[in-house]
Amino acid sequence: MAYEERKYRRLIKSGELVKFNVVDKETDLLVLASRDLKKESLASISKYRAEIESYIGTDPLFITAFRPYRVRFKAPNIIKDMARAARRTKVGPMAAVAGAVAEYVGRDLLKHSKEVIVENGGDIFMKIDKPKKIGIYAGKSPFSNKIAIEIEPKETPIGVCTSSGTVGHSRSFGKADAVVVKAKSTALADAAATAIGNIIKSPVDLDAGLKLAKKIRGLKGALIIKDDYIGAWGRVKIVPM
Repeated sequence: MAYEERKYRRLIKSGELVKFNVVDKETDLLVLASRDLKKESLASISKYRAEIESYIGTDPLFITAFRPYRVRFKAPNIIKDMARAARRTKVGPMAAVAGAVAEYVGRDLLKHSKEVIVENGGDIFMKIDKPKKIGIYAGKSPFSNKIAIEIEPKETPIGVCTSSGTVGHSRSFGKADAVVVKAKSTALADAAATAIGNIIKSPVDLDAGLKLAKKIRGLKGALIIKDDYIGAWGRVKIVPM
């Protein structure tokens, strides 16, 4: 897969935190922490990539499944978390991989920094001490780069993940400009954003998308944008950018 520059990262403000990129093969993370943790980040990425790649090598159907998939009892924890998220959302386990990697790397970095934000292609794990805004890029929608979701420190650690059928290269069967989901499990938030995004073909589908979000156990909130329509459910505080 060719490298795709993530221009939206230029808009991310670090505040008092140190901002840096770490890349290992297809994994490209933006990290914010109290100090430069590139070495620790790369070691963590390498560890979890190796676990995922090794498991896929012994169970290749895991990577191609578009439905929930039963994994082996001795599978690594990150694989089990992806499979658990897939079961709750009725999608394939690889729909949770970006969120899972973001969280596992982020939790490793919390050993070195009280605050950590890890962004992996629109999927974010965060543990913060001060409120943060997460801006929403929604392609050609008039809401794009105009609104944000505010996250309070007491909510964290938390996962905030975005899926789009009109922006980026991620696979989606829908046409949502943006589906943003909050959950304690970043893998679950990632898989849920995909599942909800899959059913959004036009603005009339927003109600169905929000009903699905309510049914998925473990979600804290969801926001859906399609064209000039927006819908939200749960603990979603929408603020101006």
